[in-house]
Amino acid sequence: MIKATEYIFPRIRILMVTTLISLSCFTSASAETGYEAWLRYKPVDDPVLLEEYRSMAGTIRVFGKSEIINSAVEELISGVTGITGITPFISAKYRSGIIIGKASDIPKSLCRFSSDELRKLDTEGFLIKRKGKRIIITSREDRGLLYGAFHFLRLMQMGESLKGTYILENPVTPLRLLNHWDNPGILPSGIPSIERGYAGESIFRWDELPVLNRRYTDYARMLASVGINGTVINNVNTAKNGLEGWKLLTPEYLPKLKALASEFRKYGIRLYISVNFFSPVMISGISDADPANSRVRLWWSDKVKEIYSEIPDFGGFLVKADSEGEPGPMKYGRTHAEGANLIASALEPFGGLLIWRAFVYGQKDLSPDRASQAYQIFKPLDGKFSANAVVQIKNGPIDFQVREPVSPLFGAMPFTNQIIELQITQEYTGHDKHVCYLVPQWKEILDFETHARGPGSTVANIISGSVFGNKYSGIAGVSNIGADPNWTGHLLAQANFYGFGRLAWNPALETEQITDEWIKLTFGNGEKVYSVVKEILLTSLKTYEDYTSPLGVGLMCNGGNTGHQGHFSPAPSSRVTYHRADRSGVGYDRTMKTGSGFTAQYNEPVRSMYESIETCPDELLLFFHHVPYSHRLRSGRTVIQHIIDTHTGGVEMVRKYYERWKTLDGLIDSERYMHVLERLRDQIGYAEVWRDSVNNYFLKLSR
Repeated sequence: MIKATEYIFPRIRILMVTTLISLSCFTSASAETGYEAWLRYKPVDDPVLLEEYRSMAGTIRVFGKSEIINSAVEELISGVTGITGITPFISAKYRSGIIIGKASDIPKSLCRFSSDELRKLDTEGFLIKRKGKRIIITSREDRGLLYGAFHFLRLMQMGESLKGTYILENPVTPLRLLNHWDNPGILPSGIPSIERGYAGESIFRWDELPVLNRRYTDYARMLASVGINGTVINNVNTAKNGLEGWKLLTPEYLPKLKALASEFRKYGIRLYISVNFFSPVMISGISDADPANSRVRLWWSDKVKEIYSEIPDFGGFLVKADSEGEPGPMKYGRTHAEGANLIASALEPFGGLLIWRAFVYGQKDLSPDRASQAYQIFKPLDGKFSANAVVQIKNGPIDFQVREPVSPLFGAMPFTNQIIELQITQEYTGHDKHVCYLVPQWKEILDFETHARGPGSTVANIISGSVFGNKYSGIAGVSNIGADPNWTGHLLAQANFYGFGRLAWNPALETEQITDEWIKLTFGNGEKVYSVVKEILLTSLKTYEDYTSPLGVGLMCNGGNTGHQGHFSPAPSSRVTYHRADRSGVGYDRTMKTGSGFTAQYNEPVRSMYESIETCPDELLLFFHHVPYSHRLRSGRTVIQHIIDTHTGGVEMVRKYYERWKTLDGLIDSERYMHVLERLRDQIGYAEVWRDSVNNYFLKLSR
C-alpha cells in the first residue's frame, strides 16, 4: 500500500507561520488592504456549516509527493484553519476527512474510481467527491490536485454544504496565460515600471532577484487559484523608447529568471518572456536578424539551449514584431510566419512555444483602415506557421476599446494555432481610477459566432481548439497586477482579474456566477454588501461606455505618449481619423459598398449584418457606418440625442454608485470602504470631464 507522505509536515508548519507574518505586513485585525484578495479564508459564521466543515476537514491524508502537492496541502491547511478555526491534523492513519492524491496513488480500500471517471479527467482536471466521512480530491496529474484544492476551499468560503459533493472539472482552454507589461532594467526618465502605469508599479524587483520575497509566492497562489498555468513576465515592448526588456536574454538575467521559475513551478505555472526579434544583433552584434541567416538561426538555438539548461520547464517566448517601433522580419522582406518559425524551430526540441502577436498595423501597402490590416497580413499566412507557433490575436481589430467588434481573424485561420488576447488592465477603460467590470464584455466576445464552420464556431470554441482541432490554443490576459497593497490599484478591479481566470478555465461560465463568487469571496455573504457591489459591477461597463465612447466610435481618448495619463483623458478633436466626425455626421464607413471594405473580412451572415445600416447593431453603428446626426436609432433617439443623453446619464450613474457605496459604511472594514469611496468620488470628476468634452465637441460640430 502507498503511504501518505510525512516529509512535508515541517515545511507546511513553517510556511503557515511565514504566511501569517507576511500577511500581517498588509492587514490588521481591524482593517484589510485587499492583499488577500479572494483568498481571505475568513471564519464561517453559520454554526451548522461550521460543524460540518470541522467534521469533514479536520484531518488530511496525502498520497504522493511533489512541490505542487506540497502547495495544494499547504493551501488546504491555511484555508481550513482560517475558515473553521481548527488546524487540520495530517496523518497516514486516518480513513476519514480530506484525502488528496492522484487517482493512481490512492488505495482502492479508501476510494475506487470508475473507468468513466478516470477517462473523463484530463491532465489538469480534478475530481472532488464525498464518500461517507471522506472528501476525496483527486486527479491524473499533480496540477489537477492544486486546482481541486482551491476549488474545494472556494466552496467552503462561499458557505456551500459538502453533502453530496461531486465535482469533475477540466479546463476548457489548454493555454491560460497572463501577459505582464512590466519593464525590467534601468528605466528612461519618465517611463514607469509598467507600461504607462496602467497597473501601478511592477511587483518584479529585478535589482533584488534572484532573492525572492513572499509576494512572488502569493502572486503564484492567486494565479493558480483561478487556473492560470503560464505567465509572461515582461512587456512586449522590449526596446521601444529605450526600454531594456530585451536584456532578459542576457546571462545577467538568467539566474533571476531561474529563481522566479522555481517559485512559480510550485503552483503549476510555466514562465515565459517577451523577446525582441533583433536580439541577435542587440546582444551579440550579429550583422542582421534575417531568418535566412544561418548565424541567426544558430544564435537562437544556442540561446534556447542555455535557458532550458537552467529552466527545463520554460514555457517559451512572446514576440511583438513589425509593430509600433518593435523590429521584425519585414525589414528583410520576410513574412511574419518566416520570422516566427525561425524562433519556433529553436524552441521545438524542448517543447517550448513561440507566441507571435498579430497586433500589426501601419504598413504602407495595406488598407488605410487600421481595422483591416491585421487580417490582410495574417490571413494569407494561414497554415504556414510551425506546429509550436501560436498567433495571439487581440479581441478586436483596433485596440481594446470599450466597444468594438470581434476581430475577423478568429475563424479565418483554421490551420493556425490561435490565442485570444484580452486586456485585464484598463488601458482604455479608465486605468485603475474608474470601476469598469469587464467580464460582461469578455463573455460577449467569447460567445460571438464567427460562422467559420457554421453555428457553434464561437470564439470560445475556437480558442478551446474544438472547432479546428489546433494542438495549441487558449487565452491570454494583459495583467492588471502591480505593487499596490491590494494588487490592482482599485479594489474592485480585482474582480476583472478573478473573472479573467475563471473564464479562461471555462468560457461557458455565466457572468452572474463569476460575479457572485468574487463578491462573496472578497466581502463575505452579507446581503446588503452583496447587493450594492453586484449592482455597481454589472452596470459599470455600460456606464463607462455611456460617458466615453458612444455607439462603437472608439478611441476618443488622448494618445499614448503622455506618460501615466496616456489613453486616459478625452481628446475627441485629435481622434478624427478614427471617428470621422464632421458637420454632416459621425462614424467610420467600413462597408464594402461605399467604405473601406472591412466588413468583407467577416463570414456570412456576420458580413451582411454589419454591411447593412438596417441590421448593424446600434452599439456598433459608428464603427461601421458614417451617419447623419439626425439618424434615428432603434431606441427612437437621434444619434446626437443619444450622445448627449448617455454622457449625461453616465455621470449620474457614477454619482449613484457613490451614494450606494456610502450605505455600506460599517458593513465593510473601514480601510477597504474608504478606498472604494474615494475612488468613486474621483470617478465622478473624471466622468464629468468626459461628458463635457465629448458633448461640447459634438454640439459645436453638429450645430
